[in-house]
Amino acid sequence: MDLLDPYEVAQLGGVELVAEGVVEGFLAGLHRSPFHGFSVEFAEHRPYQPGDELRYLDWRMLARADRLLVKQYEEETNLRSMIVLDVSRSMDWRGAERRLTKVDYAKRLAAALALVLIRQRDATGLIAFDEVVRIIVPARSRGRQWWSLLAAIDGLRPGGGTAAEPALRRVTNLLRRRGLVLFISDLLLDRRLALLALQYLRHRGHEVVVFHIMDPGEETLEGQPEALFEDPESGASVVVRPRELRTAYAETVGRAVREWRAACRSGGIAYHHVRTDTPFGYVLRRATARRTRA
Repeated sequence: MDLLDPYEVAQLGGVELVAEGVVEGFLAGLHRSPFHGFSVEFAEHRPYQPGDELRYLDWRMLARADRLLVKQYEEETNLRSMIVLDVSRSMDWRGAERRLTKVDYAKRLAAALALVLIRQRDATGLIAFDEVVRIIVPARSRGRQWWSLLAAIDGLRPGGGTAAEPALRRVTNLLRRRGLVLFISDLLLDRRLALLALQYLRHRGHEVVVFHIMDPGEETLEGQPEALFEDPESGASVVVRPRELRTAYAETVGRAVREWRAACRSGGIAYHHVRTDTPFGYVLRRATARRTRA
């Protein structure tokens, strides 16, 4: 199911069924996990007490300070991740009837990514935004987390304008340790501010992955000999002759995609250009392939 047309898959059921079906197909095709398993992380020292296991003694501290101290460890999931999902009004668009809107595609992709992470026992959370932060689900790895994320994702509806920078800034408060940030958006926003926020996350040590969601209809300018085009967020409109502007439009869109890719990669940010007619399994494989190699 993960390699079928996204629209056809979506007709089989809601976000839950689509995500589970996509992930089952995706994981069945993997020979090894794209992520590592559990680890234990040093937390603090405490004085040795009779009965403590000698293997936990810090022998270096004993040699240096002549003190018997025991290392205490804190079991952590391998990864703490945050999915940052754009649900602005510009995401509520599709170029053809038999395609998902960008936001519907993005919601299913977010649900599938969350399920992959949670099945590998990685703490996963969600931030959804338009012009403000709409919802926050803190990152956890407990059994019910999948249902909490699913309920939040399924209940999201397209909102107003787009302001990604405040949402990305909130991630730094929610991921105290190094983690993974998955940013899903059509990137119709202030690129300078968004890139500054994404680069700040990289500076804090987080791994950042950008999924640039586009409808195939956005890549070319089609329409009647004379057509009215309206910005769904600002309401601004313009009358144009698509035939006269088709070539310049395609070049502008292509240049924007190249600039986003170059800016992300120069900052150590993984970038994936994702069309809404791309099977979910392809996107998951591309996203995890880089992590597996790393």
